[in-house]
Amino acid sequence: MSNVLDSGDTLSARNMRAWLGLLVLWLLILAPAIQQVKADDLPWSQRMADSTIKRWPEGKFVPSNAPPGGWNYELGVLLQGMDAAWYHTADGSYYNYIKASIDPFINADGSIATYKPENNALDGLVLGRELLLLYGVTQDAKYYKAATLLLQQLKTHPRTSDGGFWHKERYPQQMWLDGLYMAEPFYGQYASTFNEPQDFDDITKQFVLMEEHSRDPKTGLLYHGWDETKQQVWANKTTGISPNFWARGMGWYMMALVDTLPYYSESDSGREKLLGILQQLAAAVVKYQDNESGLWYEVVDKPKAKDNYAESSAACMFTYALAKGVRLGYLAPSYASNAARAYQGILNNFVKVADGEVTLAGTVKAIGLGTDTVHDGSYSYYVSQEVISNDPKGVGAFLMASTEMEAAQTATLGRDKTILLDAWFNSQTRQDASGQTVSYHYKWNDFSNSGYSLFGHLLREYGLKTDTLYQAPTTQNLSKAQIYLIVSPDNPTWNKNPHYMNADDASRIAEWVKQGGMLVMMENDTSHADLDHLNILAEHFGIHFNSVLRNAVDGNNYEMGRIDVSGDGPIFHKPHVLFMKEICTLTPTQPATAIWTFKGDVLMTEAQYGKGKVIGFVDPWLYNEYTDGRKLSPPYDNFGGGREYVRWLLEQLPEKH
Repeated sequence: MSNVLDSGDTLSARNMRAWLGLLVLWLLILAPAIQQVKADDLPWSQRMADSTIKRWPEGKFVPSNAPPGGWNYELGVLLQGMDAAWYHTADGSYYNYIKASIDPFINADGSIATYKPENNALDGLVLGRELLLLYGVTQDAKYYKAATLLLQQLKTHPRTSDGGFWHKERYPQQMWLDGLYMAEPFYGQYASTFNEPQDFDDITKQFVLMEEHSRDPKTGLLYHGWDETKQQVWANKTTGISPNFWARGMGWYMMALVDTLPYYSESDSGREKLLGILQQLAAAVVKYQDNESGLWYEVVDKPKAKDNYAESSAACMFTYALAKGVRLGYLAPSYASNAARAYQGILNNFVKVADGEVTLAGTVKAIGLGTDTVHDGSYSYYVSQEVISNDPKGVGAFLMASTEMEAAQTATLGRDKTILLDAWFNSQTRQDASGQTVSYHYKWNDFSNSGYSLFGHLLREYGLKTDTLYQAPTTQNLSKAQIYLIVSPDNPTWNKNPHYMNADDASRIAEWVKQGGMLVMMENDTSHADLDHLNILAEHFGIHFNSVLRNAVDGNNYEMGRIDVSGDGPIFHKPHVLFMKEICTLTPTQPATAIWTFKGDVLMTEAQYGKGKVIGFVDPWLYNEYTDGRKLSPPYDNFGGGREYVRWLLEQLPEKH
């Protein structure tokens, strides 16, 4: 009997090992399929960004048998797409890709390998936007120095007699639509970042001159180029303009407009000029959108001409410009339907998926208006150039279009509403690399760890306008906002001369709330922020911030700051793992009530006050350090939780607004 049992036990063990072996084999076989299903669930922006990283590590998109890629505009457009994907998803791998692609070019003294300023080519300037991004995030002066080197080119760049930038030194007296995208968004971003407001007059001039020289009064479309001398083979001998409407050329120009306008002050008269140009051009462009496919043809106004074809990069650029223009309030909401039709046309006609990688087909490789007889600007020239798949210009534009179309799903929720961020009670400053004193710490334009740049981008994806209040609150300056956000007021540890909340400030803010405003207070623990004076305001609404410390974190032991959210409450509809370190707690009394607790502590309160509402939160948890994906990796998901928080805030807005 014992022998039989022993034999049976041995057989069972063998069977078990066999079954385990088969299970492992099946898991190995199924794992790629499971991963593919997961990848297929991602939005197109992430699927393309992930494919790009795999296809072109560190931005190296040139073939292995070609010369190494240099400092060039194609990399610039590709990285602008990755930049958009990073800010849309908070996936830190996208930021790492940008940095890894740029760093090999940048020396410690700010010089740029392979960049030749003597060429006076506008194409080399578009990568300056990535330099400014990296400077903002890292505060490393080498990126500032490199960006300043590029700016110096613009200061001495050759110009037409009326002040327009030549496209390149070797294309004298010529302005092309392409050049506006290469130079002006960088020019505007630099001027905004380093407080050079006088440069906006020059930026406006470039757009206006290009439009004046190239606009066709009959169609409203823009010709590709203009030659002041009227000597080029492609130039009209009377007007100097080129003879055809190139789709991507207008795409470059429209993207330049929507990317430069955000840097303008609303009081700058140039802003209205650019808005007028954008609105006029958008109206003209959509008239030539193909009714069936939603796309545009390579030569825009000749859809039925021989050899003409729908082109992908132009469709992506128009989609991006139209969708972003609508989201930021530059264009009428009706253009959203044009963008949606175009994007669906892109997906239907140009996007292919094979072995888990996303490909964008149908991009014309290179178009130019040269000084030779080949680049003659003729119709046959435009429609006969090589069309390829996975061109970096097209991929970059697709990434930008995808992020905008994904944001369009939420952008209507906050349309025509403004969130005003306090910079009076939290008024910390520091010196930037240019030596100027700038505001930082929980600010929309602070891209470093301490900033709210990602939170601001998230709010704008929900259609909100973000603004900042640098003065003490008054009835007048609060009246332009629907939401007033106060974050961690200063104490003497962080600001030697803090502006403390006082009874008069509190009364003015409370009166604004009573009339229908929403006040949001996101506090910190007592060692990092002023609780005592903020409570003068908070107690108007039955909210008290307690001087206690919770979630103290030892070094990188992030688990000590972990907060698990079940996802079945009114604020969070999905599960999240949030990170909040060194927080205080709240005690609500009427009219305030607790709406979120964790381990017995109240983390969030709300109070109805007159026609308005007040939200109290125990942490400024959406600052870049723990939101942008560079430091905290999954399962931590402050960004995903932030999306739900913003949605919930908008749902709570009083009906008056």
